[in-house]
Amino acid sequence: MRLHRLDLTAFGPFGGSQAVHFDDLSAAGLFLLHGPTGAGKTSVLDAVCYALYGSVPGARQSAQGLTLRSDHAAPGTRTEVRLDLTVAGRRLEITRQPPWERPKKRGSGTTVDKAQTWLREYDATAGSWRALSRSHQEVGEEITQLLGMSREQFCQVVLLPQGDFARFLRADAEARGKLLGRLFVTRRFADVEKHLADLRRTTEARVREGDAALLADAHRMQQAAGDAMELPELAPGEPGLAEAVLGAAAVARSTAREQLTAARCRLGAAETAQAAAERDLADVRERDRLQRRYAGARERAERLAEQAGTHRADEQRMERARKAEKVAPALELRRSADAEHRRTAEAEARARALLPDAHTDAGAAGLAAAARRVTEELGGLESARRAEGRLAELTAERAGLDRDERADQDVLHEAGNWLADWDATRDALRRRIETAQDAVAEAARLADRREAAQQRLAAARQRDELSAATDTARRRALASAEHAAEARAHWLDLKEQRLNGIAAELAAHLSPGRPCTVCGATDHPAPARKVAGHVDRAAEDRAVAAHQAADVQRAEDEQRLARAREALAAADAEAGNTPAGLLAEEAEELERRYARARATASGLHAAQEELRRAEQEHERRTAVRQEAAVRAASRVGHRERLDRERATLEEELARARGAADSVAARAAQLERHAARLADAAEAARLAEDTAQRLKDADARLADAAFRAGFDTPQAAAGALLDDAAHRALQHRLDSWRTEDAAVRALLAEDDTAAAARQPPARLAAAEDVAADAARRLRDAASAHDAAARRCAELDTLSAGATAAAHRLGPLRDAHDRVARLATLAAGTSADNTRRMRLESYVLAARLEQVAAAATVRLRRMSSGRYTLVHSDDRTGRGRSGLGLHVVDAWTGRERDTATLSGGETFFASLALALGLADVVTDEAGGVRLDTLFIDEGFGSLDDQTLDEVLDVLDSLRERDRSVGIVSHVPDLRRRIHAQLEVVKGRSGSVLRQRGSGYALSG
Repeated sequence: MRLHRLDLTAFGPFGGSQAVHFDDLSAAGLFLLHGPTGAGKTSVLDAVCYALYGSVPGARQSAQGLTLRSDHAAPGTRTEVRLDLTVAGRRLEITRQPPWERPKKRGSGTTVDKAQTWLREYDATAGSWRALSRSHQEVGEEITQLLGMSREQFCQVVLLPQGDFARFLRADAEARGKLLGRLFVTRRFADVEKHLADLRRTTEARVREGDAALLADAHRMQQAAGDAMELPELAPGEPGLAEAVLGAAAVARSTAREQLTAARCRLGAAETAQAAAERDLADVRERDRLQRRYAGARERAERLAEQAGTHRADEQRMERARKAEKVAPALELRRSADAEHRRTAEAEARARALLPDAHTDAGAAGLAAAARRVTEELGGLESARRAEGRLAELTAERAGLDRDERADQDVLHEAGNWLADWDATRDALRRRIETAQDAVAEAARLADRREAAQQRLAAARQRDELSAATDTARRRALASAEHAAEARAHWLDLKEQRLNGIAAELAAHLSPGRPCTVCGATDHPAPARKVAGHVDRAAEDRAVAAHQAADVQRAEDEQRLARAREALAAADAEAGNTPAGLLAEEAEELERRYARARATASGLHAAQEELRRAEQEHERRTAVRQEAAVRAASRVGHRERLDRERATLEEELARARGAADSVAARAAQLERHAARLADAAEAARLAEDTAQRLKDADARLADAAFRAGFDTPQAAAGALLDDAAHRALQHRLDSWRTEDAAVRALLAEDDTAAAARQPPARLAAAEDVAADAARRLRDAASAHDAAARRCAELDTLSAGATAAAHRLGPLRDAHDRVARLATLAAGTSADNTRRMRLESYVLAARLEQVAAAATVRLRRMSSGRYTLVHSDDRTGRGRSGLGLHVVDAWTGRERDTATLSGGETFFASLALALGLADVVTDEAGGVRLDTLFIDEGFGSLDDQTLDEVLDVLDSLRERDRSVGIVSHVPDLRRRIHAQLEVVKGRSGSVLRQRGSGYALSG
């Protein structure tokens, strides 16, 4: 993969459009990306990653609610990243635009545009670009397939993060395994481990379930068998459990069958005895029923004889009622006519009571004529009613004119007062607007000065803090260097003393007859003896460890001092020599002036709005005053017309009212009188009609009573029965006849008479005998059913237990096999002496390749001193497989990578990163990585080591690679000619390209 050109627009700190020409930078092999802190060096690498994968690297990805869009960009400029590159022999151009919130084209507010992606390929034959896709997913899959690596792999292999590899170099096996797992995608081996562990738990659970089911069957068989079965005292998983359970079940089944045979015999005897008792009980019950039936019939016959007289009286009463029913219609007609006549007579009396005395004796015809005369007089008042309504309208309209006149006078007075002060009000508002506009301009000028002063003040305070920190770091570095020198001298002294006394240490292992390890002699006439103060190997090892620890502390303190000096230089360059106190006073004064200007400027909008509202109010009040004057002039003629019409109507109404207060009152009087006359006439007519109907009903009733055989209508009415009395009487007659017939039939039955002649039946004794026989039968049947159920349940449970025992055997064998595989893959098996997991085993092979590739460059960077080796040894109680050690050629010993100094750690981690990039590249199918970036870390190297590291990086050109170094180290600017500088400014950062044929701002 080779990068050709990168175009940025409104991305990160870059407010405008910037371009990076990688072809010109790559021509020199090495190029430097530098600039002040926060200028945007990392944003250039972010843009490359975003163009390829649609997201930024590592921890910055979690912040990508992150403003990819520059805060310095113009509102109408869209954020865009375009990358021109060659990968797998294809020239591609990727353009990505993240989603952005822009102002609406119409109206106010904002709207959100979706993210856009374009992928184009250069057609060399046609000499033009050809569009491939605009789908985010398709473009992502195409780039990932061509590069052969994920975003995480790309960020580790192409954008080499030295801090991460320094941690990787010193990390334990677990942390190192996480990074290698992401890069080499060994998750499938971890999935195999997890699958085997899950399968082991599943088979173990099945075996436990099988044991539990077998024991549950045994408990159920014991409950079914009762005392006939005893459970074996074996726990789940113990050998012989199935055989013991099945044997106990066989014994229980045999005992249950014997009990079933005995219960069957007892049931047969009980059934015979119960059948005989039931037959005897049935005979006794029948004789008792017939005897009680005969006795009851005799009692009912006696009661009927006593009620014979009452029965004859009821029959006579029923006959008179049948005759009276023929007179019932005439009686009903007479009652109806009498009730109606009384109602109409009362209504007539009430109606006449409301009339004047002059109409008391008038008949129905006279009352109707009087009502017609009053109605005619009422019709003559209709025109007077309309005139009275019109007079009320005129009065209300006249009052309304008076109210309008008073309201217009108030409006004219208020408008005149307000308009009198208009000129003064307008001049005051215009002066407020001018003052606020001046304050806005002043606040804008002070804002720039205020921000610059605050930045200088912050830098000055940081400079003062860093100055003290630098002094402290210098003292600690000197102390660490002295301590390291003393530890080294102590170690060399002990080593020299041990070499001087090595003969005594070798002689300690000599014994008669055994050859000497030095000369081979078997005689040892005068072996050397240890003297006081002898130094052994353990003492030398402790001294070596102390020396190495002191050297590591010295390197860390020197790195801390270098970082402090760089930070102090940067802060000193920005703050200058001005004391922080003076800068603070200057910043406070600017802050006060800026606050006053902002406070004054904040009233600009309010003053403008107030002036606009005052001008609108002036126009409104002028128009209101003119409209009020027009309305006052029109009201004069209208008022005169209303007064003339009102005088005419009042004269006409005075004639129509008469003695009443109003025409309406007069009309109401006439309406009430006419209604009363009409009601009285109608009531008189109805009373006359009902009187005649009552007379006719009396004549018909007398004739009907005579024809039915009654002397008077009153006698017929007394004999008449209502429906309830008639039904009750008929019911008594029918009941007596039915009872008499039933008693006669019972006394005539032969069986009943014969039973009455026999001795009384002893029913209670027979029922007791039958109940006792039934109870014995139920007990025998229950015992038989229980024995049968016990046999059936034991047969079913035994069959289930036998099947469960047969199924459990293969499950236990399968669990044993899976458990052995799972413990082996998880590194917990006794056969796995190194406790190496499956994924660790695969990663160990990859780490061995990485260490071999890194050693090629590490030897050159360290002048042949250091070699990286992979170790499978266990560390403490942990697992093995991902150990990483360094071999020091000067001492010939292998030691932990944590003992390297700061500079040694840097070039070791750089060699490791380059080696890892080579291995991952080969793993990705051999995709060429022609452009690499190395981020920081060069400040910890001395001049000689820096030259060696740069030589190694420069040698990458042999593989046609270009390497971009991201660093603050000033010495690299002199050593590396091709440079890409990020310049920070108030309106955003810009890019400057030098030493490659370019010296221009993007």
